[in-house]
Formats: sequence, structure tokens, C-alpha cells
Amino acid sequence: MSDKTIRNRRLRKKMHLDEFAILGFEFSFKLASSSETDYESFFTSFTAFANTQNLYITLGNDNEMFEGAVTSGDRYGNATEEDRAAVEALLKAHAGVSDVKIGALVDACYEM
Repeated sequence: MSDKTIRNRRLRKKMHLDEFAILGFEFSFKLASSSETDYESFFTSFTAFANTQNLYITLGNDNEMFEGAVTSGDRYGNATEEDRAAVEALLKAHAGVSDVKIGALVDACYEM
């Protein structure tokens, strides 16, 4: 018996497998302790960026370290290498952000 289970197109689509896999990436960064207005301006620009690029971004923090994940806002869309580069450039351009790490594109449903 084969290790790979054979599924029909409908099941692959429901399970987001093979050609229906959704790609995304993880990222992390440190945000220097600063004023409330600095935090607000950073997150306002980050939100505006996500909206203009049509991306879903989840974000959580532990003290000053933030970790998140990015996927496409389209139903069966994927995050791209261009999205990875754009998120990295946005984070590195902000003065209070340091220690930026951007992960590889992976299957968002099963590997993140």
C-alpha cells in the first residue's frame, strides 16, 4: 500500500492540499519600549500596509518580542516572495524595530 493517500479533487480542495495548499510565512521582531504614540503609529502603518497588500497578519507578543504569521487575503491566494520582502522592508525601515526574522514560505494550514 502506498504512503501517499489518493484523494479526489473535492477533498484536496476542502483540506487545502496539493494545488489548493495555502502558503504563508512567519516573522518575528523586537519593538523597543517607547511611547504609546510610537506604538500607535507603528501599528497604524503596519495595518495600512496589510490592507493595501491584501494580507492577513496575525500578531502576538511576549514583552517586547512580537511574533506573527502572514497569509494572503484571497480565498485560495498565497503569500509570495514579494510579500516576504515587503514585510521585511517595512519592519527594518521602522526606527524602533530590531532583530527582524522572516521565515520561509510554508503550507499555512499544516506547517505553521
